[in-house]
Amino acid sequence: MANIEQIIQQISDTVWEIPVSYKEGMRVPARIYATEKLMREMDDGVYDQITNVATLPGITKYALCMPDGHFGYGFPIGGVAAMDVEAGGVISPGGIGFDINCGMRLVVTNLTYKDVKPYIKQLVDRLYERVPAGVGSTGFVKISRQEFRQVVEQGSQWCIRNGYGWQEDLDLTEENGCIQGADSAKISEKAIDRGFNQIGTLGSGNHYLEIQVARKQDIFAPELAATFGITQPDQVVVMFHCGSRGFGHQVATDYLQVFLKVMESKYGIKILDRELACAPFHSPEGQAYFTAMKCGLNMSFANRQVILHRIREVFSQIFGTDAEDLGMRVVYDVAHNTAKLERHMVDGIERHLLVHRKGATRAFGPHMADVPQKYQTVGQPVIIGGSMETGSYLLVGVSSGEQSFFSTAHGSGRSMSRTKARKTWRGEKLQKDLENRGIYIRSTSWSGLAEEAGGAYKNIDDVIEAAELAGISKKVVRLSPIGNIKG
Repeated sequence: MANIEQIIQQISDTVWEIPVSYKEGMRVPARIYATEKLMREMDDGVYDQITNVATLPGITKYALCMPDGHFGYGFPIGGVAAMDVEAGGVISPGGIGFDINCGMRLVVTNLTYKDVKPYIKQLVDRLYERVPAGVGSTGFVKISRQEFRQVVEQGSQWCIRNGYGWQEDLDLTEENGCIQGADSAKISEKAIDRGFNQIGTLGSGNHYLEIQVARKQDIFAPELAATFGITQPDQVVVMFHCGSRGFGHQVATDYLQVFLKVMESKYGIKILDRELACAPFHSPEGQAYFTAMKCGLNMSFANRQVILHRIREVFSQIFGTDAEDLGMRVVYDVAHNTAKLERHMVDGIERHLLVHRKGATRAFGPHMADVPQKYQTVGQPVIIGGSMETGSYLLVGVSSGEQSFFSTAHGSGRSMSRTKARKTWRGEKLQKDLENRGIYIRSTSWSGLAEEAGGAYKNIDDVIEAAELAGISKKVVRLSPIGNIKG
């Protein structure tokens, strides 16, 4: 295997390619979206993992890594791979992630920073009470195991029918909050055990609920921002990041074991890393996982829908005003750990592809199917979470995103291990420092807070700049944190 520094080719200011000659078995080149600065900061594990992805059966055009890429399980986090399902393409849990449909939801208000500042501690403290966070946290939605099977087949639509939200929320959620074809018969009892009492919970790690401000100088595209509901300087919004909790983790774990048993013996597929365990998409095992994975997608949509319901309750209580009158409307809800069947043009031919996005966000351009009617002429909103110290972004998909199968970054991307972060920062001191800087934070543990220090992540502005320069998304608004709940 050749030395990576010698073989990597710079295609443009923001595109770098590793040719198929780099590693035996590569079917397509690997491409990384990054500026020169971000490439220098990229960990070596990304190169090894994205070139392993390039060896998977059915992979089309390129194995891709987004600007926030870093070492993950199987795929790098930030990895994208489109498999031609009519040409032996596979499905791989390592290309989706254990936290199926880990994703983002952004909600606007008609409040300004001036309105919210006197109540920020009260808001964060109450949200901390009402939206459980941390490992093993359980939610207030008490349902039976059988009812939970309905939730994972119906997603957010179950929530709306049961009073947890507004009908319009569905229009502004990817897949209208329910991906069709989910089948709870393909889910293990252990997965049900782990998930049925976790609806409406943040979880742990890098999951968070954040109150943010859109400052005047950070609104880069005012007309687009207005289309998305951000219409005034210092407007307050709420962003949160979470997924399918223990349920999705168990679904992935169950099917990884299935794939490891049949992959080589039944289908003759040899892989370079067992974390890339896979099966042909059209095989019985591949189809079973696909329908089970959809249950994970729907559980996560439901989870975020219930969290939104709690957020609206808290704001309504503290401001003594209905959530409708506070303008608490969804901008969008988008997943960044998925595999979805999509049609894309490849070398001038439309192909039916299973697009794996692992720590990467769908970013459809204007006039594309599946973009909400409200946004058809401008493109799909893209929600990018930064660190609790720095800020986050609202982007929009662009027509030139075809090059990445309309995918972009999903966050800052870690630049330091959790272990090193815990050794570098102390959570208690970090909380005090942030409060002195106008960011009030509640966390379930000091060590967990230290792991999420801003210095443990890449510079979010660098990541967004790379994505925009590469033509895979466009920045609309930068959002600054003022209150945060960490898992």
